Amino acid sequence: MIQLGHWDYIKDLGRKSVKARDNTQLLAELAEAYARHAPKSAAVNEKANKYLVDGGSHALRLIQPFPPRIVAAQGAWVKDEDGHDILDFWQGHYANILGHNPEIITSILARAFADRWGLQTGFLDRLQAETAEILCRQTGADRVRFTTSGTLATMYSILLSRAFTQRDLVMKVGGGWHGAQPWGLKGVSFYANNGNGFKRVDTHGLPPALTDEVVITRFNDPDMLRDHFRQYGDRLACFIVEPFIGAKGFIPATLEYLQTARQLTQKYGTQLIFDEVISGFRFRAGDLGALYGVQPDLATFGKAIGGGMPVAAVAGRADIMNLAGRDGDFMVKFSGGTYSGHHASLLAAKTIMTYLVAHEEEIYPHLAAQGEKARRTMEDAFAQEGIYAHCTGYANEVMKGSSMAMLHFPYQDGCTPDRPVEVRNPAVCDVVLGDKALQLALLLENVHVVHGLGALSTAHTDEDIKLLGAENTQRSTKKKSFAFSW
Repeated sequence: MIQLGHWDYIKDLGRKSVKARDNTQLLAELAEAYARHAPKSAAVNEKANKYLVDGGSHALRLIQPFPPRIVAAQGAWVKDEDGHDILDFWQGHYANILGHNPEIITSILARAFADRWGLQTGFLDRLQAETAEILCRQTGADRVRFTTSGTLATMYSILLSRAFTQRDLVMKVGGGWHGAQPWGLKGVSFYANNGNGFKRVDTHGLPPALTDEVVITRFNDPDMLRDHFRQYGDRLACFIVEPFIGAKGFIPATLEYLQTARQLTQKYGTQLIFDEVISGFRFRAGDLGALYGVQPDLATFGKAIGGGMPVAAVAGRADIMNLAGRDGDFMVKFSGGTYSGHHASLLAAKTIMTYLVAHEEEIYPHLAAQGEKARRTMEDAFAQEGIYAHCTGYANEVMKGSSMAMLHFPYQDGCTPDRPVEVRNPAVCDVVLGDKALQLALLLENVHVVHGLGALSTAHTDEDIKLLGAENTQRSTKKKSFAFSW
């Protein structure tokens, strides 16, 4: 097992800033241990590398030295090629709010396929209208159009905004992830070494002029937001923002921030887009914006609304959405894609949204309580070893509960990073330990996390959450450990 001595340097938490540490040896030892732990997954990965780029089709799944290769998934657990039952907090990119393969979804899909009614047809049916009606009713939107991924949804929302305003500039927050689409690929990763922070473009291949059209502002900083609107307001087509920051922190927006965003966008004629691909139907049976009392011009949805199937949507004001149709002379080519409005996908979407609405008063308080337990369990487990760790994902003055959790290792004891510029800054937090090292170490204990932990589902039990605690995860030695075996 990895020895606790590898973490000795974390105990020196009194300094305000520390240069980036070399975690190479720690990661190498964890990788070696994991290779011994999962040889069959390693063999499948070796074959996959011959035909797939890095062995797969989504970068976040392709952990080093190799990802667990899964053969079954049910509820809170998955099973890998080596026969390990793995407690999963990734839950399908946080989409599986009821856990993996919930019976209410699999049974209705099974009946549809048994009736030979579920594969692609290319025709319309009543299901699209019924599903759109639920989404509009629960989010306050006038119109909806479906597509197949959150990436496409955010791209189309920006196209609609630019067409409606006849402006070019797009503003987003540093660390905001809006998918791998042209206006979303600037200001995603934090670059500490050259002082760029979140101002760099995260891909090659984009026209320079396009990246010049993206303005980066700071999350939960209303003063900077005002400054940017004073400087760019009459040129801004839209401000796209996650009400709950996803990959870069699991941080809810403050009420002041979103209210300021709404006031400024209305003042300057800029469209306000809420990217609710993660937050939509995650904290309530509808949009998170409603809890803030803020209605955006457009919003994007995905993940939870699909019930485990590929569904995403743009929803919003009729006068903007109609630019994609006859009333708007098809100004925006929002085609959605071959598989948009797919029957099986919308059957799953209608089923899960109906279920979440009907059981809202039971599901969301329960998820919030489980999220609180998970965050406290992880923090307390490290505290028992004298190591300060801080979980984001907590509720705020608007959100009364949260089922999300992301663990960080700030260098300064008592530091509570609450912006992407802090949680992803290697001078503030040990980013490698909170991401790669934590993920591998927990996999050795058959617990799977992404971004420092992940999302709770209704399938996660109290006993599952206890597995994150110090007293439950040390299986190979008698020495009391923290959060996972060392």
